[in-house]
Amino acid sequence: MMAPKVDRPPDGFDLEVETLIIGAGACGLIAALSATEAGQDVLVIEADAVPSGSTALSAGLIPAAGTKLQQAAGIDDSPARFAADIQAKAHGENEQALVDLLTQNAAPVIDFLMEVHGLVFSVVDDFDYPGHSRHRMHGLPTRSGAELINALRNAAELTGIDIVCNLRAETLFFSDDLVHGIAARRPDGRMETIGCKRLILACNGFGGNRALVAQHMPEIESGLWFGHDGNRGDAVIWADQIGAATQYLGAYQGHGNVAYPHGILITWATITEGGVQVNRMGKRFWNEAQGYSEAARAVLAQPGGVAFTIFDARIADIARQFEDFKRAEEQGAIKSAATPEGLADKLGLPADALTETLSNIPAGGTDEFGRCFGASSLSPSYCGVRVTGGLFHTQGGLRVDKTARVLTRSGALIQNLFAGGGAACGVSGSRDRGYLSGNGLLAAVVLGRIAGSCKRLLYP
Repeated sequence: MMAPKVDRPPDGFDLEVETLIIGAGACGLIAALSATEAGQDVLVIEADAVPSGSTALSAGLIPAAGTKLQQAAGIDDSPARFAADIQAKAHGENEQALVDLLTQNAAPVIDFLMEVHGLVFSVVDDFDYPGHSRHRMHGLPTRSGAELINALRNAAELTGIDIVCNLRAETLFFSDDLVHGIAARRPDGRMETIGCKRLILACNGFGGNRALVAQHMPEIESGLWFGHDGNRGDAVIWADQIGAATQYLGAYQGHGNVAYPHGILITWATITEGGVQVNRMGKRFWNEAQGYSEAARAVLAQPGGVAFTIFDARIADIARQFEDFKRAEEQGAIKSAATPEGLADKLGLPADALTETLSNIPAGGTDEFGRCFGASSLSPSYCGVRVTGGLFHTQGGLRVDKTARVLTRSGALIQNLFAGGGAACGVSGSRDRGYLSGNGLLAAVVLGRIAGSCKRLLYP
């Protein structure tokens, strides 16, 4: 696989379009829908055989404040409250202007997708996500990213948008501070050049590039990579060559609740509803209420880099709204037993230690780690799953302005280059300080919508 490079434009292109979008994940597809709505001639290219990206591997949940769905459900929320939640989780490190941009535009994007393109969202209101002070996670019926991608692809096809798959961009043609197009490789090795008046980078982050991960986030280097393998850092590599600004390349979304060795994401509802994590000795080791991104490091620090998430049948019923959890059950990752001793036997844990750990959970109180528990204790039957910590996607990326245009290191605008989703810097602070659930898709859908809707083209 050729490394992404930058070159001067050729004398002519095989094909020319007005708006070219690299990547057919949530960001790219929403950008395409928005650009078409704005009257642009649009082409989307995708390296995979079918559109997917990190979106398809996620739960497909988009946080938004002030949506019509929330209002109908009587949920009192606002972009300002949402912005405060993001900054609190990220220790105030984010640029306020970017946080405000995302939180103020999230609800209109949800409403747009429902009213114009018929996506059937609903609010997840039966459990709380860490850091969110209101129920604001919006998802499709199966609570899966694959369903979200399929719905967006269907909307794009109905709108007449051209999506060309199995076409990987390798060369960015750039000169005189403008993008002129790209060269992309077909499966048979042939190169095709595509000229454009503007380019939207929706090609995600660099979690699949282990060299970049080791360079920018060594603390997660040994973690399981369970994101999309197409995340090779093309946007970041091009940025370095054209003088574009990047920010917070050490920030990432980890997850400490990945079924091992199955590699299936287990919803954090197993924790927020009263579950706990124990190590191989059957002992708890941290305050799980901090969140699933923090859990990646906490779990990896345990013997063997594994832990066990313990919950009960009541919590399992809540978790089954997620397709990933049902798939984990089908593959035998979830164990259950009538007693702690029986569960310990199935998980290979010391029975006495696990029994003591569960009996010491202070229902309605606060434990030694500072975690506050609800009034309900875990009760028969008991459930457990062996998990590890891993990296799902990176949060740092190209710096953009309020129109999603890419900034140079000097702060100037590259007038016809846009970035969104994993290619752009998100709002999780400088490192993994506590990823607020859904921020990745938040940046994807909002920046995609803004980049696609931007009509002002300075490149003739």
